[in-house]
Amino acid sequence: MPLTLEGPRILLRRLRQVMADGGDRQTRLDKIVELIAASMNAAVCSVYLKRGREALELCATEGLNPDAVHQTVLRVGEGLVGDIAQHARPLNLSNAAAHPRFVYRPETGEENYKSFVGVPVLSGGNVTGVLVVQNVTQRSFVDEEVEALQTVAMVLSEMLTASGEAQAEPALPPEAARQFSGIGLTDGMAMGHIVLHEPRIEVTKLISDDPDEEMRRLEAAIYDLRRNVDRMLATDDVSHAGEHLAVLEAYRMFANDRGWLRRMQDAVRTGLTAEAAVESVNNAMRARLGGERDIYLRQRLHDFEDLSNRLLRILSGRAQLASEDKLPRDAVLVARTMGPAELLDYDRRKLRGLILEEGAMGAHVAIVARALNVPMMGSVRGIADIARDGQEVILDADQAEVHVNPPADIVDAYSNRARLRARRLKRYARLRGLPAVTRDGVRIRLDMNAGLLVDVERIDESGADNIGLFRTELQFMVAARLPRVNEQQAVYERVLKDVGGRQVVFRTLDIGGDKVLPYLRSNQEENPAMGWRAMRMALDRPGLIRYQLRALLRASAGRELSIMFPLITTLAEFEASRELLDLEVARLAKFGRPGPARIKVGTMLEVPALVWQLDQLLPRIDFLSVGTNDLMQFFFAADRGNPMTGTRYDMLSVAPLRMLDHVRDICERHDVPVSLCGEMGGKPLQAMALLGLGFRRFSVPSAAIGPVKRMLRSAHTQRLETAVREALDKPAADIRAELENIANRQGIKL
Repeated sequence: MPLTLEGPRILLRRLRQVMADGGDRQTRLDKIVELIAASMNAAVCSVYLKRGREALELCATEGLNPDAVHQTVLRVGEGLVGDIAQHARPLNLSNAAAHPRFVYRPETGEENYKSFVGVPVLSGGNVTGVLVVQNVTQRSFVDEEVEALQTVAMVLSEMLTASGEAQAEPALPPEAARQFSGIGLTDGMAMGHIVLHEPRIEVTKLISDDPDEEMRRLEAAIYDLRRNVDRMLATDDVSHAGEHLAVLEAYRMFANDRGWLRRMQDAVRTGLTAEAAVESVNNAMRARLGGERDIYLRQRLHDFEDLSNRLLRILSGRAQLASEDKLPRDAVLVARTMGPAELLDYDRRKLRGLILEEGAMGAHVAIVARALNVPMMGSVRGIADIARDGQEVILDADQAEVHVNPPADIVDAYSNRARLRARRLKRYARLRGLPAVTRDGVRIRLDMNAGLLVDVERIDESGADNIGLFRTELQFMVAARLPRVNEQQAVYERVLKDVGGRQVVFRTLDIGGDKVLPYLRSNQEENPAMGWRAMRMALDRPGLIRYQLRALLRASAGRELSIMFPLITTLAEFEASRELLDLEVARLAKFGRPGPARIKVGTMLEVPALVWQLDQLLPRIDFLSVGTNDLMQFFFAADRGNPMTGTRYDMLSVAPLRMLDHVRDICERHDVPVSLCGEMGGKPLQAMALLGLGFRRFSVPSAAIGPVKRMLRSAHTQRLETAVREALDKPAADIRAELENIANRQGIKL
């Protein structure tokens, strides 16, 4: 029979009494498993404790062969018990022997038991053991039983740790030097001191003395949490405006979830403190969703974990967030995960870098970090467990390395790099107000890429001429639901207002691939970068793109609107896309609403197949933008996100440069402006090669404006073109080396 609601409270009191009675370790463990088995009406209850880093020893059992105690040892990852320890999540099986990870140990005598439920015993986030319950009958344990067993495991962990029974992995002293690797998500480096983003609250008292008082504390804390979220939504600060408002609306929805509150109230009724109840429900949620591959569900787990930690801070009297505390002037944030709005809560003047245990290139917070030019690394496994506030840290996103408590020689090496970097930035700042004009007087258009309002705010300090690419999908990616037409319109109006009279080229939605919208379900694809994305998705779901086009037309009333379609593969796709735009223009006129003074329509060139259709396409468009990021990975058939292939082929080689020269030539013959957009134009040497091919328009990240402008102002276009074409004609030439030699000979500053 299932464990009743009253059962856990009685069991917790009995467990506490067992530990208080004293006796030797084995006697206490034997009484504990006997109590748990009786309370859950189970035939078997066993406790496995971790010995060293890889061993799990059967230390006590009720129901299995007592001779197996201290004799049966499993490796972490071996068998069902080892699987629980490895993944730190429960396992609930109606027929244990049918599971592929099942390992039969004849000395235990467990062949007669079918049903199995095991939960990890955790201490400080580390697995110290596994608690197992088994029965003869074949059935699945209900969620309430699993959650009750997790509650017991929490209390058991506290008791065993206090008595020295549980052995956590030995930890290095806090001052020990540590090095981590990960993925660089935003270029740059940072030296500073660690600031833990909402450091985890360790729950120390688990069993309540007064359940009614704990219920009152829980409900009061929930009230404060909801009030805090409402206050965030009412703030007019830039960090909570525009696209981030939807994120906070989602927080409010989760904070008001009745099911979440009810589960915590039930946990308090079992005899837990308010803090332990929050932790217990959060652990159960993590166990259910932690292994989910579905991005939407994983993001929802992060939301619940964030709210749980906020609630724990309120209960512990530490409700003030790290972002509200006095930050050091060289703060480097460390977190397991973080939302985009949360990053904007921090003082950008003091923020030097961001390190996450999770996080990938398409993570919402990574998008904001790139907008703020904050060096960032993701997938830095294990750093949140060892990091402490105030520790020295070096973040090197360029080399994908993190050094905690770095030794003196490492500090000296990075200090030298930092000084050199600072001098370069000063040189770039002096170029801010100067035009991008070559030594022979050729004016180069140097625009910047943007995607958020915080990007646009930095156009003056970047020294860019215009915004050559505004990625509209970022507004959709940081939202918890599909933005309405008026919400999209408000963002586009703000962009056009902030740039003054400068031009903005809006790219329509480029979603799919690594840009996943949690509220828009899509099919699992083996190769999403080459799958159902961008205009392919938009043409299949025209309502999505038509709403966006409607918002762009309304926002551009009385102004020029420049708009381009991504991932166009055939002429027919462009014509279908243009037809959708024409329908929205006609709709605008039908309802008598003011529209743009002029509309310029272009496309992104990202698919090699389009190169051989340019003669037919160019008469139909006003401009062309070469998106080198996707174009190069499709050209080489090499995934740029795969470390095994991303750097295997050089963009500065004969084949891609000849293709780009061909594109520029066709555009020149048709008198259609062509710009180079993407990472290729953001590196001085690569931009120099493109300048030598005849490209005169670039759109690059804001951080690349200074270095590229410095290169442009030191180059002589005629001499450079001659040298680059001679290099391309050399048989089997190392073009990159040739270009570096050209730069040295002509005094071009890279």
